[in-house]
Order: sequence, then C-alpha cells, then structure tokens
Amino acid sequence: MDVATRPARTGPLITLWFLRLAVTAHLVAVLAQPILAGRYLTGDVDAITAHGAVGTALAALDLLVIAAAAVDVVLGRGRVWVLPAAVLLFLAVGLQIGMGYARQLGLHVPLGVGIVTASVLFTAWVWTPSASRARPRREGARPDGAGSARPGAAVGSAGPHGPTGPDEQARPERRP
Repeated sequence: MDVATRPARTGPLITLWFLRLAVTAHLVAVLAQPILAGRYLTGDVDAITAHGAVGTALAALDLLVIAAAAVDVVLGRGRVWVLPAAVLLFLAVGLQIGMGYARQLGLHVPLGVGIVTASVLFTAWVWTPSASRARPRREGARPDGAGSARPGAAVGSAGPHGPTGPDEQARPERRP
C-alpha cells in the first residue's frame, strides 16, 4: 500500500496509551499526598512516613512520565509541549521533596497545591480526543517522515521555481 493512500489514524497509538497510564499513575500518587499529610496533621504520626515514601515514588513516576512523553513525541508524533511539561513537573516534585524534608512548609504546601493542580489538568488533557490527534507534519517533509528540515527542500521534489531556486542554474543530478 502506498504511503500516500494509507488510511488516517483512527485511534491513539500505543505510545499515547503508555503516556496515559504513566500520567494516571502519577496522578493517583499525587492525590494520595494531601490525604496522607492531612492524616498526619490529625494525629496519625505514621502517615508522615508514608507521605515521604509516596513523595519519593513520585520522582520515579515522573521519570516514567518523561520517558513516556519522549516516546510519544518522537515516535507517536504527540504534542511537543508535553515533554517540557513533564520535565517541569519532575523538577517541581524534586523541589517539593527537598522543601518537605527541610520542613519549609511555607513553600512545600503551596508548591504541593500547584503540583496537584498541574497533575489533574495534565491527566485530564491526556485523556481528551485532542491528545490523540497527531501533530501536523512539517511543510516539505516527505510522507515517510524523512523530509528535510527546511520547508520546500524535500529530496526529489521541484519547488515553485522548478528543481532549483529562482536564482540558481540547473545542476546535473548526482547519482551514487
């Protein structure tokens, strides 16, 4: 089957499913954090140990989210903004862990609220139909994905001025 006549993708790729699972697991752990902190504040002193363990597990989950985002962006043609967002979330969780162990609650608590909010929004987006749409191909890229980085400079195609630019003379074709 010719690449140009291949039917359009009808559902999300496996790379998006991997991202969805990683982000959802991350959200579950993030949502456990305020519950554990609240239990500690109501007198369950053992909850702070679980709060710290889940926080450390979040850093590992964030690495999984970064890997899933990278695979989706590179192989699944997912949205590019997802990868830097995953990295920022990882950095925020790292700062959150440091501030928690340093007992800097003036930053730990509001940063936790921001992480919960960002995680809820990120997880909600990753399950929307918008997330399953592949990003558009670059102009001038070949259908097989091996196009040139410069628009209009695809190998074997003639531009608006023929096979060469407007001010260039025709060059003989190179053959290997």
